[in-house]
Amino acid sequence: MSIIINAVFPLFALILIGYVSGRRRLLGAGAVDSLNKFVVWMALPALLFQAMAQITWEQINQPGYVAASALAIAAVFGVSYGLDHRRRGRLADASIEGLAASYSNAGFMGIPLCLMVFGPESLPPVIIATLLTACVLFAFSIVLIEIDLLGSPSMLGTARKVLLSLLRNPLVAAPLLGIAVAAAGLPLPYAVEQFTSLLGAAASPCALVTIGLFLAQGEPAKQHATVWRIVLLKLFLHPLIAFVLVRWVFEMPLLWANTAVLLAALPVGTGPFMLAKLYEREPATTSRAILISTVLSLATVSVLVAWQTG
Repeated sequence: MSIIINAVFPLFALILIGYVSGRRRLLGAGAVDSLNKFVVWMALPALLFQAMAQITWEQINQPGYVAASALAIAAVFGVSYGLDHRRRGRLADASIEGLAASYSNAGFMGIPLCLMVFGPESLPPVIIATLLTACVLFAFSIVLIEIDLLGSPSMLGTARKVLLSLLRNPLVAAPLLGIAVAAAGLPLPYAVEQFTSLLGAAASPCALVTIGLFLAQGEPAKQHATVWRIVLLKLFLHPLIAFVLVRWVFEMPLLWANTAVLLAALPVGTGPFMLAKLYEREPATTSRAILISTVLSLATVSVLVAWQTG
């Protein structure tokens, strides 16, 4: 019980502080945008860059982990897409809902949670999972949406748009730059290491408060069945598939296997909402799914952490 309290309670307490602040408007109307930009453009990229710049090939050479994580994401996306596409028949909507069902909040919640539960050794698998989610899954969903909304798709134009969008994403560019530094064998200067350490230390608390502020802005959703389908797929099917894959299909160290399952059990991240808002595809649905899955994950994640550390 002490492990659960020490590892899980601080995270949800910071989310609760952000939620209460948002509901009472203590930080102003633009707080969520400002704090989110600070996390996405400064603090979290600094943390990701430093982690990858100091990594070795032996630490990330885990093809079993990559395969298991990618297949778990693909399976949940496929199940959600199949259920929604048969019901509504719109590729863009089915893609966004499939994205939400398979998009773990690895960047904002996964990093601080895994650091508390498993220690710094868990940072490489978390970063790999973040890249799979924020880069591969996000890009795939954008391609499907663009194909649907363009009507007569230009694959070259769509591919160019997706590539440029990813390269401009600091959560993708920062770890890739760090990997380049590590591959070149360049040690980080002391001043740069201290700078990224100080800035990166602000990522986790600010990110969790930002989640609370964001959830406080939730709008009522009309598609209640869709919301609950997303929540159930994310909190139960995703970690179940990940568990089966890391336990009986692929080989990897125990730490990496536990990290893969814990990350799969996390609630829906904010990425699907941003995409739904950008394309105006019922953003209230993904917003409500984020809220409900985050609240319920307090219980589901606590049970999983207790089981993994027991």
